[in-house]
Amino acid sequence: MDIERALHGDYSSEPEKRNLQMEAQAHIAVQKWIDQDKSLQGKEITHTGLTEIHRRFGELLPEDLLWVEDPTTGDRIRMTPGRIRERNVRVGRHVAISPGAVPRFLERFEEVYGSLGTSGRILAVAAAHHRMLWIHPFLDGNGRVARLMSHATLLDTGGV
Repeated sequence: MDIERALHGDYSSEPEKRNLQMEAQAHIAVQKWIDQDKSLQGKEITHTGLTEIHRRFGELLPEDLLWVEDPTTGDRIRMTPGRIRERNVRVGRHVAISPGAVPRFLERFEEVYGSLGTSGRILAVAAAHHRMLWIHPFLDGNGRVARLMSHATLLDTGGV
């Protein structure tokens, strides 16, 4: 119901709910782009594809949702849509790989998951989803990007 209201421009007055509505609205818009445009087809697990998904999602968010807080220092850091992170991150107990290693891991990610045939890609979509989150290439928005990447992969392979 809250998402449907947001799609009609009716946002909650509660900041947390409103933020979730705006994120859901951006997610739906990017998913529509994936469904209709087809320019991502075959590139959804590439460095270029992932950064394009992230860029499109982030550009639809209001400025205040582009800021994250470092839980250790309390510093507020602006996330740049489509940009690979340049600092260390921790998500719960998971300490993501160093920012300098992200390009190497994304290259290997693309090599492994991009070399599979159609049925292999369908079977591996969950593993690719998990690995992308483990790499955590962006400062924020990784969960949305992983879901959109998985959707795009299944759409491209006929799995949706």
